Amino acid sequence: MAETKTVATTAPEKTSGAPAAPDANGGKPAKKGADTKKVGLIGLIAIVISAMVGGGIYDLPQNMAASASAGSQIVAWAITGVGIWFIANTFRVLAQVKPDLKNGIYTYAERGFGKFVGFLIAYGYWICNCFALVAYGVLIMSTMDYFFPGVFTGGNNIPSIIGASVITWIMLWLALRGAKSGAALNVIGTIGKILPVLVFIVLILTIFQFSVFMDAFWGVAKDGAALSFNFGDVMSQVSGTMLVTLWLFIGIEGAVVVSGEAKSQSDVAKATTIGYLVILALYVLVSLLPLGVFTQGEIAGMADPSMAAIMEQKFGAWGAVMVNVGVIISVLSSWLVWMLMLGQMPLFAARDGIFPKRFTEQNKKGAPSFSLLWTTIVIQLLLILCHFTSGNAWNTMISITSVMAMPCYLMCCLFLWKVAVKDKWPEGARFSKANGLFTGIVGTLFSLYLVYAAGLNYLMIAAFLYAVGIPLFIVGRRQAGEKGDILKLFTTPEKVLCAIVIVLGIVGIIYSISSGVFTA
Repeated sequence: MAETKTVATTAPEKTSGAPAAPDANGGKPAKKGADTKKVGLIGLIAIVISAMVGGGIYDLPQNMAASASAGSQIVAWAITGVGIWFIANTFRVLAQVKPDLKNGIYTYAERGFGKFVGFLIAYGYWICNCFALVAYGVLIMSTMDYFFPGVFTGGNNIPSIIGASVITWIMLWLALRGAKSGAALNVIGTIGKILPVLVFIVLILTIFQFSVFMDAFWGVAKDGAALSFNFGDVMSQVSGTMLVTLWLFIGIEGAVVVSGEAKSQSDVAKATTIGYLVILALYVLVSLLPLGVFTQGEIAGMADPSMAAIMEQKFGAWGAVMVNVGVIISVLSSWLVWMLMLGQMPLFAARDGIFPKRFTEQNKKGAPSFSLLWTTIVIQLLLILCHFTSGNAWNTMISITSVMAMPCYLMCCLFLWKVAVKDKWPEGARFSKANGLFTGIVGTLFSLYLVYAAGLNYLMIAAFLYAVGIPLFIVGRRQAGEKGDILKLFTTPEKVLCAIVIVLGIVGIIYSISSGVFTA
C-alpha cells in the first residue's frame, strides 16, 4: 500500500476515501484545518510523493520476490505502471468534469449507481483502511523485533498484538484531542521514510551484479532448474504480485485532494504525473536491484522488513538499524494523520444518510468522536484476528486491504465511463470527452484484471466483510427518514445486488475458514 491522503500541510500514507475533496488511497482527506496558503508545484509534488510512500516500500523486495522472478517483476511493473496511471487519471478527469462531488470516493459511486452502491464503497473503503492500519501495526512490531529479538516475531504474536493495540488506542486519544500532523511532523516523516530508501538504492547499486540479476531471469522450476520464457508462467507470477503493487499505490488519487490549495490547477496534473513517475521509479529500483545481489529464493525467505535484512547482510548492523528506524518513523509519522482521515469516512457517509446518525457525532475539539471510537474498535478486533492468520501476517493484511479497495476503484472508473457516455461534457474542460471515455474504459479493464488476479481466498474474505456491513446501511436509511419494510429501502436492482452480496458473504466465510487463511 502506499499510503494516505493529504492536506496542504500533511502527508499521511495510504488512506482513502471519504472526506471533503475527491479523495485518495481512495480519496481521503477532509480538508480540516488545512493551511490557507496556496501550494506551488514543488509543494504539490512533495505531497504526492509523501502520500504514496510508506512502510510498504521497506518490505517490497521480499513481497515481490515471493511471487515473481526478475523478468516477471519487470512485466508486473509495466502492467501496474500503465494500469495505475489510468486509475489515477480517472480521478483527475472526474475532479475536472464533476467538481461539485467532493465528499469522497463513494460520492461517485452513489451518484452513478445509487445509495446502496455508494454505501458499499464508503463502508468498503473504511474497512479497507482499518486493515491497512492493522498492516502497519504488524510492520512496526516486526521492525521492533530487530531491537528485541524473539519478542515480536512475525509481528502478530501475542506481544505484537498487545504493542500494536497500545499504539492504536494512543492514536485514538490523540485524534480525539483534535491533534493534527503539523509541518514539522510532515518534514520529519518524509525525510525519515525517503532517506533510508535513497541510501539503500545507492548502496545496492555499488554491489549490483548483472550476471546474478540475469540468472533464473524467468524463475526456477521445482527441481531448481532455470525456466525459459513461458507466457502462462510469467502471467501467473505477475498475478501474484498485483495485490502488492496495488497496495503500494493506494492513495495516488489523493493528488487531486489538494487541488483547492494549489496556486495553479495545471500544477495539480503536473504534480500527479511527476510524483507518480518518481515513486514508480523508486518502487522498481527497490524491487529489482536486490535481485542483482541475492537470488529470488533468498529474498523471498527474508524476514520483515526485507530491506533491513538486505542491508545487514551486505553492509552490517548499521544498515539494518537505519532502515528499521526509518520504518518506525515512517509509520508513526503517518499513523495519526491516517487515523484522523479514517475517522472522517463514516462521518460523511452518515451525513449523507447511508451510515447510522451517531457517526456524525463530534466532540468539543471537532473530532468525529463516535466514528473514531468505532474505527479503533474495528482495528482492535482485526488486530486480534491477525494473530490467527496462517503464513505471513503482513502479506495477508495488505492483500485484504487491496481486495477491499478494488471495488472502489472499479466504481469510479465505471462512473467516469458513464459520465462520458450519458452526461453533457462541460465546455472548457481540460480533458476531452474522448480522453475521459478511454480513461474510464482502460481503468475499468485494469480494475477487473485486479479482481481476477486477487485469487479466490481474498475475494471470499472481502465478500464476507462487505456482507456484514449491510445492517449499517439499513439503520442509516431508517434514521434518514425512509419508511416501510426493509425491502423498500432498496430499489429492485439494489435488492438483487444485496442478495448477491449476502450469498457471497455466506459462501465467503465458509470458504475462508476451510481454506486455511486463518487458523484456530
